[in-house]
Amino acid sequence: MAEIFNPISQVLQTRTATRSSVRWIVASLMWLAIAINYIDRTVLSAAAPHLIRDLQIPVDLMGVIMSAFFWSYALLQIPAGWFADRFGHKLGLGLSVAWWSVATSATGLATGFFSLFGLRIALGVGEAGAYPSNAGIASKWFPDRERGTVAGLFDSASKFGGAVAMPLIVWLIMLFDWRITFLIIGATGVVWTIVWWWFYAETPEQHPHANAAEVAYIRDGQATKHGTDHVIPMHWYELLRYRNIIAMCLGFFTINYISYFFITWLPTYLVKQEGMDMLTMGFVAALPLLCGLIAEIVSGWLSDRIVASGRFSRTAVRKMFLIGGLTLALCIGIAPFTSSVVLTVLLLCVAKAGTTTAASQVWALPGDVAPMNMAGVIAGLQNMVSNFGGVIGPIVTGFIVAQTGSFTIALLFSAFMGFLGILNYAFLLGRVEPIKVAD
Repeated sequence: MAEIFNPISQVLQTRTATRSSVRWIVASLMWLAIAINYIDRTVLSAAAPHLIRDLQIPVDLMGVIMSAFFWSYALLQIPAGWFADRFGHKLGLGLSVAWWSVATSATGLATGFFSLFGLRIALGVGEAGAYPSNAGIASKWFPDRERGTVAGLFDSASKFGGAVAMPLIVWLIMLFDWRITFLIIGATGVVWTIVWWWFYAETPEQHPHANAAEVAYIRDGQATKHGTDHVIPMHWYELLRYRNIIAMCLGFFTINYISYFFITWLPTYLVKQEGMDMLTMGFVAALPLLCGLIAEIVSGWLSDRIVASGRFSRTAVRKMFLIGGLTLALCIGIAPFTSSVVLTVLLLCVAKAGTTTAASQVWALPGDVAPMNMAGVIAGLQNMVSNFGGVIGPIVTGFIVAQTGSFTIALLFSAFMGFLGILNYAFLLGRVEPIKVAD
């Protein structure tokens, strides 16, 4: 497998003359891991109408099943981040992808509510390691000046995965059935794990194809040089003493409350409230996610360029993109009041682009503020809190829809959560700088 990547590394080194670019191959594998992550977690959403029919699951209980993933996923964020920081991201991310891939394939064997509920919990156990590991890898393998770019890049894969999943899963279900579809999708992660295990090295210094110039470029550009030793300077719970950590957790909660509508209830919304057939829904549901993908990559890159220009501080730039993104996300509350399906979809696209604009900064913040070797733990902490938005959101939405027969109030409540996020980032988030730990 290593022989496959040798020519790629040589080409990259030739193009840069004196500095290799192995870190961007690492970034591509990080991106692919998150894409697979979201394809796997989105399969249930795309297949939900079939599961409701074939397994005779009431719509409110389907909301509980959708939320089950987030319980284990959220609660294991800190342990997963600690494990990856302590034992290495090669093992942390590799084990994570392998676990969730097996859980995805096994979902095709579900027979009813309880088996689906248990397998969704198992999926969450595996996927818990993905984002904390990626944040830790970014802190080791990239200089500070590229942090927004790589954060926006790897998180944009979540929108690609979700977007691809909708039409892909609908097509596979029509071609085979939903059980075979889960098996096929789960197998892709096993292939990724093999590639990862052969190519990745824990630090740039340890990689055979990262030359001295690239290592120096990375390390000289880091205010905190993560991964150069194995010391973790404080317990995870001590991080809660810091105002910025609290703001990061609460703000990301509001972003995720809105975001997870697009990978849980959006297909059902388009079918039930907007009257779309399954095939049309598969393609339309992908549009907000594709818009989000583009917005996140551009936002991450642009935020780095603005910081590098010196015109605004890192703090000002992070806040500008966080608040601006959440302002756009408020469009989710307007979407159900239009008389045009096209305008409704357009507003949903703007709302999703807003959440991803904010997310490009969310995943840069752990590296911005982390003490030595704690980027993974901080990423896990904020992701744990944020994903309770994924736990609560599907349940609240399902309950509101069951009681009112409409998604309108549910989407208005999502917009209200976005407004709270704006207040949080405007007033609670302070100066963005590394946390200083006493010796």
